[in-house]
Amino acid sequence: MAKRGNHYELAFEAYLREHRVAYVAYVAVNEQRRSLLAQGSIKSLDFIVSPSDTVSLLVDIKGRRFPSGEQHKQYWKNWSTWDDLSSMARWQDKLGPGSCALLVFAFHVVGTRSPVEIEQLFAFRGRWYAFLAVRVSDYIQFSNPLSERWQTVAMPARLFRQAAIPFDSILGLQNNVPQPAKLVGQHATGN
Repeated sequence: MAKRGNHYELAFEAYLREHRVAYVAYVAVNEQRRSLLAQGSIKSLDFIVSPSDTVSLLVDIKGRRFPSGEQHKQYWKNWSTWDDLSSMARWQDKLGPGSCALLVFAFHVVGTRSPVEIEQLFAFRGRWYAFLAVRVSDYIQFSNPLSERWQTVAMPARLFRQAAIPFDSILGLQNNVPQPAKLVGQHATGN
């Protein structure tokens, strides 16, 4: 189950429930327990979403405000840690070719601008959220170091905007046709 204090994960869980269609299933994982593999511990997944019989989306939720900051507004904050990225990549390797590791940025929209079309915003407990996914492999390839001390990286905003896919379109909710293959094999540059 999602962490009860993390409104980003709770909003994503509510989003999955509200848009529940026969082909959507999800599992929320307790992050307090790290899995042990032969190579050491690995961060747990936040969700496993199965929009079809052939694809499992391995999801790590990244909660961010849109925009962030009070004085200097920043609209595309998308940092992550190397631990998150390497753990997600290892999960994808362990679960095989039918899985796709994703960072899902759950943006709490606090201004008048939105990272998605207005009709794609999700209302939860008096707040508006936008869910954008980036393949972990693309994120690793295109990110730059942010803080060596905290082992964080971020994608440049321009590349992030190209790579980020609204979660609605991954699930095929825009036209009720599941399209998980749209994500698997797609590159950040759109080629």
